[in-house]
Amino acid sequence: MNKVYLERFETRLQHELLQLCCSQKMLNGTLLASEDIDQQWQKLGPEYLADAVTQIKDYPTVSVAWAAYLGMGIANGWDKDWNRYQKLPYQHFYGSEGFDNMDENIVANILGLPLESEDARKLEAIIRSCAQTTVSLIRHEEIEPQSPTAYYIFASACRIMYRIGAALELKRLGYKFERVDLPTGNPLLN
Repeated sequence: MNKVYLERFETRLQHELLQLCCSQKMLNGTLLASEDIDQQWQKLGPEYLADAVTQIKDYPTVSVAWAAYLGMGIANGWDKDWNRYQKLPYQHFYGSEGFDNMDENIVANILGLPLESEDARKLEAIIRSCAQTTVSLIRHEEIEPQSPTAYYIFASACRIMYRIGAALELKRLGYKFERVDLPTGNPLLN
């Protein structure tokens, strides 16, 4: 797999999705992130991909969209009780129908939002838009279906969607980047 090509695709996709989220006032120009949350994808990502890859043919947007919900669930756990959440198995995020309603389980039972609420509807709308944009960008790559390159692009797209979901949840929880002016010199030596 051509690493430069893959990195270029990831950068372009992340930029497009960040712009989309900002245009809908769901993010403020910055992809909020945490190394803890990003590293959790390394642990849960392979199991997610095993579920999602079976959905590509019939439900392409779902196959990438649920990664954003997983990112939201992980970000929420990072805020609540990271010592507990970082140890939870991937299946903890499943709904009553497994992967099929993971989105509803995360929104209702982890984020604590009623499914009919305005907040839940806004999240569903932005994640659907991000997923549609992602699928469109993947299709424009004109990659041979079921090829190794197709899998790597799909896996990268899911990771970016996971990061977008985490950023959406961190913003919803009130996190933001702020400029901090540090005094010059080392105050401990003065």
